[in-house]
Amino acid sequence: MKKFFTTLILLVFVFALAACSGKETGGKGDAGFVGISMPTKSSERWISDGENMVKEFKKLGYKTDLQYAEDVVENQVSQIENMITKGVNVLVIAPIDGEALTDVLEKAHKQGIKVISYDRLIKNSKYVDYYATFDNFKVGVLQGSYIEQKLGLKDGKGPFNIELFAGSPDDNNAYFFFDGAMSVLKPYIDSGKLVVRSGQTKFDQVATLRWDGATAQARMDNLLSAHYTNAKVDAVLSPYDGISIGIISSLKGVGYGSGKPMPVITGQDAELASVKSIIAGEQTQTVFKDTRELAKKAVEMADAVLKGEKPEVNDTKTYNNGVKVVPSYLLEPVSVDISNYEKVLVDSGYYTKDQLTK
Repeated sequence: MKKFFTTLILLVFVFALAACSGKETGGKGDAGFVGISMPTKSSERWISDGENMVKEFKKLGYKTDLQYAEDVVENQVSQIENMITKGVNVLVIAPIDGEALTDVLEKAHKQGIKVISYDRLIKNSKYVDYYATFDNFKVGVLQGSYIEQKLGLKDGKGPFNIELFAGSPDDNNAYFFFDGAMSVLKPYIDSGKLVVRSGQTKFDQVATLRWDGATAQARMDNLLSAHYTNAKVDAVLSPYDGISIGIISSLKGVGYGSGKPMPVITGQDAELASVKSIIAGEQTQTVFKDTRELAKKAVEMADAVLKGEKPEVNDTKTYNNGVKVVPSYLLEPVSVDISNYEKVLVDSGYYTKDQLTK
């Protein structure tokens, strides 16, 4: 009986590890072996990123090990260590916490493994070789400019009430998104054309740990009850679709979208649920970052590195990780709303019409 329970426990442990990790796949590995470390499967964009990279690496004959850490830093470190042990030639990493990988990247360096930071910048390590991402400051500019346009701020309209949300403080991109948006919105806040009734205008006051929608919803609940019992919200700066969904749930709970019109609500990543929300007249805008193109760029970088070539970059000044300026390639984001979602998302094959209507 004791032997039976010991075996059972071992089996449970093995299955738990398998469920948390990911899969080894790709080509025969003639070209090399690539470790791909993604933060979580809770956001559909990371699933797409991982799958797109595996597909592109497979075309070039690479074997891949794709792992998801489910937003647990210790999982990601352990998974990367495991990839190093397996003998990968290059690592493509989208970090959960940009500052938590210094030690494990030193281990990778000692094994001669090159590192490409993917979408989010890995901080505090001189062993980050390249960075593939989008123009993150421009993402924020697109969000801020959309609010500016929709409210007619350039035409002198106002004042309007706005509340601000930012991303996770352990993600370097979150600061770029917020700074980009505030480069547009702050002059209107300073002039009184935009009023933040909560008074919360600094990044550390409005940040949302792990980009969590439930956390954003709870904060929006508190803002509404404390500052908007006798006033309406005209706009919400949201940096990411998952946060936008939480904000919308909060707003709908106090009558927005039925008795009161929804405020202007921004977002990012063009996630399916949020595009449907835009079509339904709830969320107003999102910023589309074509992860198919980002995956291709990361694969191109990895392929060049493994061939002893220099990957193409278009930015060598912006992304200082605290130890070095990381050579980067920045792709262009696109603002999407009800007026252009079909052209940008359907015509490009990112979504089908059926996906958006079901």
